[in-house]
Amino acid sequence: MKTLDTPSQYAGKRVLVRSDLNVPMDGTTITDTGRIVASAPTLKALAEAGAKVIVMAHLGRPKGKPEGKYSLAPVVPVLAEAVGRAVEFASDTVGEDARAKAAALADGEILLLENLRFNPGETSKDEAERREFAEQLAALADAYVSDGFGVVHRKQASVYDIATLLPAAAGGLVAAEVEVCDRLLTDPARPYVVVLGGSKVSDKLGVISHLLERADTLIIGGGMVYTFLAAQGYAVGRSLLEEDQLDTVKSYLSDAAERGVEIVLPTDIVMAESFAADAEHWVRPVDSLEDTPAGAQGMGLDIGPESAGAYAERIAAARTVFWNGPMGVFEFPAFAAGTRAVAEALTDAHGGVADGRLTVVGGGDSASAIRNLGFADEQFGHISTGGGASLEYLEGKTLPGLSVLSDEER
Repeated sequence: MKTLDTPSQYAGKRVLVRSDLNVPMDGTTITDTGRIVASAPTLKALAEAGAKVIVMAHLGRPKGKPEGKYSLAPVVPVLAEAVGRAVEFASDTVGEDARAKAAALADGEILLLENLRFNPGETSKDEAERREFAEQLAALADAYVSDGFGVVHRKQASVYDIATLLPAAAGGLVAAEVEVCDRLLTDPARPYVVVLGGSKVSDKLGVISHLLERADTLIIGGGMVYTFLAAQGYAVGRSLLEEDQLDTVKSYLSDAAERGVEIVLPTDIVMAESFAADAEHWVRPVDSLEDTPAGAQGMGLDIGPESAGAYAERIAAARTVFWNGPMGVFEFPAFAAGTRAVAEALTDAHGGVADGRLTVVGGGDSASAIRNLGFADEQFGHISTGGGASLEYLEGKTLPGLSVLSDEER
């Protein structure tokens, strides 16, 4: 994979950079700037080297036409602060404004285009339509840098097709993400602990199968834990349950036993009367989750304190940890303790990074959780910017946005 090793080679050239600026929003307020901050070093390096930098990105899921709530305009001041210089904004992607402002760029200046997904060609399944949009983007620049790891698993115009039309390289962020994922897949320092949470087992089928061949311990939390508990014969009340995945989970448990991989499940759960921040809640052992104070069945919204302690102990003893998915509904303070315990354990493990330890937060909800709970990015070994991309890479899948940068494909 060709990487951006010498930004100075782009001096005086217009460089299209695909960044991942798909940040969570509350109205027009950005609630987590992590992806913007992570995108800044590559953009800053190019600008300082004298390149004319044209940034393209998406936000949300508009339906191929402009929608005000998905405009990238609120990103501009945050990105400008992160790169330490002014950022111009184009009100379209390949229209009159984008073309004029791209042509007017001076060396070292940065332009952000409006949301790529306002154009149907960006995500089209029709290769001709997608390529036509990529050609319009390519006409704005002399070279292309892929630096949005969160989208490299998508075969989209700004990720895949554009790299077939311009001299292309991976930016520093993408290169760093790939390096970390390779460390997780190839000869990781042991003990190697994988912590998986989130809502559904079905979202992580591939990564569970692939990591069972590599990890020493697999810790399960979040909504997916209730399918694991049900597969072991426990009643889970009104907790989230994927009955169609019970046989799959049983096969995981059997496969893990044969491989000598420890699957760690909670021994207690925080049950709640309803899915609400102020819901009445109580802690129960996993063998009596339906024993409720009110007589009505509850639902599990977090791992219990005993489980959180056990999970933290295994994480603290590990030399490599990969964590993807919260342990509970961390957005509600009453059900955030399990996720907080895992995060704290990871920061402790990161304290031994000089000893060859690696702690990785696998993007998505996990990254949002640690920031929402008050942790700093620097407390962890690596925070991925691509939840879905990280998981697909760790599943062993070929990612279009990476394969197109390889010498073999180009």
